[in-house]
Amino acid sequence: MASTTAFDQSERRAWAGRAAAYAAGFARLCAHPVPRLLDAAEVGRGTRLLDVGTGTGTVAVAATGRGARVTAVDAERSMVESAARAAPGADVRLATLPNLPFADGEFDAVVGNFVVNHVGRPRAALAELRRVTRPGGRLAVTVWAAPAAPGQTLLGRAVEAAGVTRPADLPALAAEDDFPRTEQGLAALLTDAGLTRASCATLRWDHRTTPEEWWTGPAAGVATIGQLITRQPAPVVAEIRSRFERLAVEFLTEDGELLLPHAALLARGRA
Repeated sequence: MASTTAFDQSERRAWAGRAAAYAAGFARLCAHPVPRLLDAAEVGRGTRLLDVGTGTGTVAVAATGRGARVTAVDAERSMVESAARAAPGADVRLATLPNLPFADGEFDAVVGNFVVNHVGRPRAALAELRRVTRPGGRLAVTVWAAPAAPGQTLLGRAVEAAGVTRPADLPALAAEDDFPRTEQGLAALLTDAGLTRASCATLRWDHRTTPEEWWTGPAAGVATIGQLITRQPAPVVAEIRSRFERLAVEFLTEDGELLLPHAALLARGRA
């Protein structure tokens, strides 16, 4: 059984109890690649599918709609509860990578929508996903691309403009566990984990939201950017928001909404 890292522990704290805050904002953003993700894993009627890091259940809902037999897991209890309500036809459980409670080869397909970027040992996590996929079965994952698209950096730019730096006790992924967030880098990560026929493509889209929605999630502590914001005293939070509102002007539409360019990587392989 693989041990957790400081990065894993930080992620658990960051997401604890935040399903509702995630659902109110970032969940819509993360939903965009779901149809392409399920297509990449060839998910259809009767597919035994494992949805890892289900969050509030967006992938599970879409997969059950295709007639798949869905098992969904997440490391955060509030996410599991939310996903179970959203996808009553799925078997939703609490489970944590890289130690999943499933037999070798139990699933025809495994997907992870923006989960590899939330684990401390990505190679071990992907090896575990390969383990539970039947021989010849399909695996597909998404992660955010680097360098990040302009819309994705908006909040980070506001934090930086306010003079806030990442605290030492908020760990980044260890250098030996990291990988290039490029098409080649993610495809190589799948290959390193024992998957065959690995390939990767970049997805680009403009996410439509409002300034208030885009601020509310991080202000409630969602994701790493939220952890940075909520650690600050009230005057600094106010300064971050002021900077955010000024920087957001470049993305405002005529109707006062934000149109934020994003880019993600979608990789697929065979067990």
